[in-house]
Amino acid sequence: MKDEMEQERIHAVRRFRSGEKPETICSSLGRSRSWLYKWIQRSEHINENDGSWCKNRSTQPCNVGNRTPREIVEIAKMVRLNLYNRDLFCGAQAILWELDDLGVEPLPSLRTINRILSRNGLTHRRIGKYKPKGTLYPKLPALFPNQTHQADLVGPCYLTGPIRFYGLNVIDVATARCGLHPSSSKAAQSILDGIWAIWSRLGIPGNLQVDNAMSFFGSPTHPRGMGPLIRLCLLHGVEPWFIPMSEPWRNGVIEQFNDHYQQKFLRKVLMTSKEELRTGTLAFEQRHNSKYRYSKLGGKTPLKSLSAAKITLKFSNLDEKPRHRLEKPEVGCYHLVRLIRSNLKLNIFGELFPVSPSLMFEYVVATIDVKEQKLKIFLDKTQVDEFDYKLR
Repeated sequence: MKDEMEQERIHAVRRFRSGEKPETICSSLGRSRSWLYKWIQRSEHINENDGSWCKNRSTQPCNVGNRTPREIVEIAKMVRLNLYNRDLFCGAQAILWELDDLGVEPLPSLRTINRILSRNGLTHRRIGKYKPKGTLYPKLPALFPNQTHQADLVGPCYLTGPIRFYGLNVIDVATARCGLHPSSSKAAQSILDGIWAIWSRLGIPGNLQVDNAMSFFGSPTHPRGMGPLIRLCLLHGVEPWFIPMSEPWRNGVIEQFNDHYQQKFLRKVLMTSKEELRTGTLAFEQRHNSKYRYSKLGGKTPLKSLSAAKITLKFSNLDEKPRHRLEKPEVGCYHLVRLIRSNLKLNIFGELFPVSPSLMFEYVVATIDVKEQKLKIFLDKTQVDEFDYKLR
């Protein structure tokens, strides 16, 4: 059934074709001549017996000047699906980098990619406010640049050749600036060279958080000997923090960055020599710090976030690189975060200390005071125990 408006148009065209004057038709229907001629022309371009010429058509323009090309939309969706299926990062920034690597033109902005994802239901956000659960964990502050760095050693990794190397990765938690250094080993001198080179670009932090790898703390045979990284930190006013054993997620910022480092650099950039590795690593570091945008930074890049903070960074005034074996520091503190289990033992690099039953299943901070030669135990910033701790 045709509605009244369609019937009116058919009737008007038939009256015109039967020889009735346009002004008579328009006067009887209360319509303008332009309306009549519009439907006469429509009926001529489409077969009058078809019946579709009298129907309404959408007034939406066929082409929108500022609309993202359909091809770009489909490519962005396919890239997102591909990243998702490979269990990789699949947010707007990861998609933008992938499109850039594919040479897609014109390259859409982050806002455009976010709109594409939103329109197609490809975003997933937490509903409601996050509520932490479980035992209270002593988290380090990261309110301003270089207040806290997280570091980790990735490897062994292999280049075509094969060439084996380790990647020392450091990230400033507050600004997400990264510092990278590849080396052929994880020996003491390699760790010192890597940290020193990264500090020369990022600046010296207040706290450095690492896991319990021997490369970072020294030797389990001599737990009180203060390894090369501990010595380097204390000699430059940095406090090392060791996360609980077997809990890598406590170093979550650098662990997440390590995935990004693997996916966007090691798996994508072809390198066949140590020189290519060195230059490629530095290029990736600069690209990340100057182009990668973080939602936690309000959409700023790490370098933009650093600039906005207006903080003067601390750098060493020493020209010579540190050489192993470093002198023994006389002041400073380093810390170990430990979960006290049912055996009521505090593990300090393999050395066990008894603690109070009240600390069972609590996270404590074991602070080693170099000047006082004391091991102090803190629960939520309150000292609960103390041991003599003669450093060697």
